[in-house]
Amino acid sequence: MNKNGFAPIVIILAIAAMGSVIFLFSKSSNPASSPMIAATPTPKRSLAPSPISTPSASPSPILKPANSPQPIVVNNTPPGSGYSYQTVTVEGINFPVAIVAADLNSTKVIVDTASDADCKNECPVLPLAEYISRSGAYAGVNGSFFCPAEYPSCSGKTGSFDTLVMNQKKHYFNSDNNVYSNIPAAIFSPGSARFVSRSLEWGRDSGVDAVIANYPLLVSGGSINFTEDPREPKFGAKGPRTFISVKGNMVYIGVTSNATMGESAKVLKALGMGEALNLDEGGSTALWFGGYKVGPGRNIPNAVLFVKR
Repeated sequence: MNKNGFAPIVIILAIAAMGSVIFLFSKSSNPASSPMIAATPTPKRSLAPSPISTPSASPSPILKPANSPQPIVVNNTPPGSGYSYQTVTVEGINFPVAIVAADLNSTKVIVDTASDADCKNECPVLPLAEYISRSGAYAGVNGSFFCPAEYPSCSGKTGSFDTLVMNQKKHYFNSDNNVYSNIPAAIFSPGSARFVSRSLEWGRDSGVDAVIANYPLLVSGGSINFTEDPREPKFGAKGPRTFISVKGNMVYIGVTSNATMGESAKVLKALGMGEALNLDEGGSTALWFGGYKVGPGRNIPNAVLFVKR
C-alpha cells in the first residue's frame, strides 16, 4: 500500500480514538447518565426503624414505672417497745401508723404546758421539740385541741385551750370550766391508766402523773366507742389522726395517716387497744422519738411526753 492509501486509514483510526476519549470523558463528568447511580438507591440504615426504639414485651426493671405498687407488709400488732412505722389493715384498707410504745412501770406519762397557769388569750405556745428538751423526755406527741393564732375565729383567745389538763407541776388547768366537763379524759399513774368518758367523773387528785381531756374517746373497754357525726364534718375528712392509748400496762402515742376519725377508731381497735383517746390533729400533728417522726407541726400550748421513771 502506498503512502496515499495509508493516510486515510490513519486519519480514520485517529478520529475513532478521539471519539472514544470524548465519550468516556463525557460519561465520567455527567453522573446523571452513569449506570452506577441506580434509579432505586440503596436504602440507608438510618432510615430503617431501630430495634432499640421498639418497646419490649417484657420491660426491664429499670423502666418499671415509679408508681408501681410496692410490696406492703401488714402488721396489726403494736410494737413491744420503742418506735414503729407499720401498715395496719382494716376492712381491706391499709393505713400507715407511726407509733411509740412504752411500759407504764418504767415510763412516766406527763403533760407539759407552755403556761404555768390558766390563760385566755395570747397564750404561750412552743414546738414539740422544746417540750421534749426541757422535760428530759424521750418521746412525745401534740396535746389537746386549742385556738391557733392563724384562725380568724380564734381572735381574742389565741393559744388558749378549754379542756382539763394537769401538768407535770400538778397544776390543773380549766378546773372550773363546766362547758367541757362532758368530754373524755385520760389519767396516768405509775403502772396504770384510766380513761373516763366525761371529765367531770374525775376529781382533782394531784397524786397521779398526768391528766389530759380531749375528744372523742375512740376505743373503750376494747370496743369502738366512736361513730361518725355529720355535725363534725372535719371528723369525716381524711387526714392524720393523733392518739394516746393503752393496752394492759402498755401506753402508746402515735399518728394514723389518711384516716377519718371513725377509721382511726377502727385502726386502734385492730391493734388491740383497750382504751384510746383522740388528740389534736391537722396542722398541730407532731410525733417525736429521737427526732420528729411526724411533724414538726405548729407551736402548741401543751404536749404529752414520755420520760423515764
